[in-house]
Amino acid sequence: MSSTTALPHVIIIGGGFGGLSAARALRRAPVRITLIDRTNHHLFQPLLYEVATAGLSGPDIAAPLRHTVRMETVSSIDVAKKRVSMGDDVMVYDYLIVATGSSHAYFGHDDWAKDAPGMKTMNDALAIRRHILNAFEAAERESDPAKRAEWLSFVVIGAGPTGVELAGTLAEIAHHTLANEFRVADPHQAQIHLVEAGPRVLASMPADLSVKAQQQLEQMQVRVHLNSAVTGVGEDHVQIGEQRINARTLVWAAGVAASSLGRQLDTPCDRAGRVQVSPDLSLPQHPEVFVIGDLAHLVDRGKPVPALSPAAKQMGAHAAQMIRERMADRTTRGFRYKDYGSFATIGRGKAVADLRGIHLSGVVAWWLWLVVHIFFLIGFGNRLLVTTGWAWSYLTWQRNARIIVGGDSRK
Repeated sequence: MSSTTALPHVIIIGGGFGGLSAARALRRAPVRITLIDRTNHHLFQPLLYEVATAGLSGPDIAAPLRHTVRMETVSSIDVAKKRVSMGDDVMVYDYLIVATGSSHAYFGHDDWAKDAPGMKTMNDALAIRRHILNAFEAAERESDPAKRAEWLSFVVIGAGPTGVELAGTLAEIAHHTLANEFRVADPHQAQIHLVEAGPRVLASMPADLSVKAQQQLEQMQVRVHLNSAVTGVGEDHVQIGEQRINARTLVWAAGVAASSLGRQLDTPCDRAGRVQVSPDLSLPQHPEVFVIGDLAHLVDRGKPVPALSPAAKQMGAHAAQMIRERMADRTTRGFRYKDYGSFATIGRGKAVADLRGIHLSGVVAWWLWLVVHIFFLIGFGNRLLVTTGWAWSYLTWQRNARIIVGGDSRK
């Protein structure tokens, strides 16, 4: 496909919040759009932990993109020649939007990934769900009390929003959902550990909300370990300095690294691999290339734009508008992030919210979190499925997506 055809060719790499927002904003522009993603669906990542803990099934938080996406894995980008390569296939662009997001970061210990997997994709969430459910089944079969305790111990490493949400939901599963379903193993005896290297949970939120979040976690019998950097990981334990926590289920939620494609854009990156972009989200030396979402490093009014889905969506829309401006030979403008607030849910009726300086916690924050997440789901069908599933879980404490399929490589 050549850039010399009648309409300018816009290639968007990544079908997440940013890429999809950009594609939608360019729908009526006089351009040809190619959206490339490794999968054929858009994934609502903020609810991946619900899939991992059997609260929702995979399709509930995914919307198919087959009608708009080219399902490929981008192998390289040549900004000098304006080419994107997918193996032997090469596409030429006039404008490029890179929205490939981030992956897990193990801070130089990539060997920990096999025993403490992260959760970024649907496959990640399904594998973690399978392992969690298999852990309870293994505890039921185990005659040795010490080994049974290992199967009933769960460690979540990292106390950001994902870690907090996952730890709280694991506590609900153990103490309510599965409480009376086994004869030998007692899920009430499950130990949920949340390990954080820093001094508080939810470090990105105001300090008072961090305190309230920790209190709510502890009310749910989650053991919170602060100032506890992980120094070792094995298939049956986590090492924190001299302390060892024996557990058969470990989940990594401690850090992210920007997509490796950012290093191919011939421009400076920060230590996490995020691309340092101009104020309008383009590359300083290549104004036809835009980088958005988790892959972009941009300081707006003295603060880095956060790696959150609302920011990615706003960046996608802004990049699309800047392409329109460049096509019309008009001056581009800098991106301004509109912060509408942040949420973190902890469990049933437990959450914290920072709404531009208004701090809420408990039931009110939880209901607001519920409404916001349903609103942002793609497609009416998804909203209906999620609302119905959550209503049922709220009334019965049950989690409907508890079917175990496939093998568990971490047994």
